[in-house]
Amino acid sequence: MPAILHPNEVEQRPKRRYDEGDTGGGRLPPVDPKHTGGGGDNDNWNNQPQGSRGPRERLLRYRLGVFFALGGDLMFFIALVSAFFVSKHSGHFDASARWINPWLPIEIPAILWLNSAFLLFSSLTVEFARRAMFHDIDVLEEWLGLGHPTRKRVLPWLGASIFLGGLFIWGQLLAWSQLRLQRASFADNPSTHFFYLITGVHGVHLVLGIVFLIAAFIGMRTIRSVESRQILVDCSAWYWHSMGVFWVFLFALLVYGQ
Repeated sequence: MPAILHPNEVEQRPKRRYDEGDTGGGRLPPVDPKHTGGGGDNDNWNNQPQGSRGPRERLLRYRLGVFFALGGDLMFFIALVSAFFVSKHSGHFDASARWINPWLPIEIPAILWLNSAFLLFSSLTVEFARRAMFHDIDVLEEWLGLGHPTRKRVLPWLGASIFLGGLFIWGQLLAWSQLRLQRASFADNPSTHFFYLITGVHGVHLVLGIVFLIAAFIGMRTIRSVESRQILVDCSAWYWHSMGVFWVFLFALLVYGQ
């Protein structure tokens, strides 16, 4: 008489965990495929279970670090602008009870308008580089060892950004030399004092941004990890964008706040 298997006697197969890989034997691949990390769009890293780790989370950590550092820079520039207005409206009474304000407006060198255009164009080129670094098809090809398409897309835009940033620094030095020809030195009056101070401090920050872009350019050729290259290019680009935004407000202050 054939044996009869009752339902409660059938061996139950253990449920497969979501993170369990396929070891052969016709089993299905993992339920939740891993994506390339992307630029933050059209991926499902936000749907990962609590405690999971992925490229998206590492990228966000580095971005937050850059934004916190830029927050400190923002507070510094706000304090500088506040000191600008306080100095502009400060003065003293002389022996005849007349109000004396030592602030003498200066003529802004015209080269600064061209410098601003250089910086705005460089912000566009660095954004093109950042977006190209997260092109999903290119990243997938690199992970599969099919070539280096992201390098071909990103390097020209990074090179253009570094070149335009160098033109901006050159233009700032030229503006300083034009002021010296007008015999407007750092200590002449508060207006020239703040012009040199504002453009100098921003120039130092921008030189640091150029160093970051050069590091990203070199990293595109030397770093093997696609994820690390994405982080380097992305964080450098956000820092560069911030320097462009800061300059727009500082330049408006120098032109219209005199």
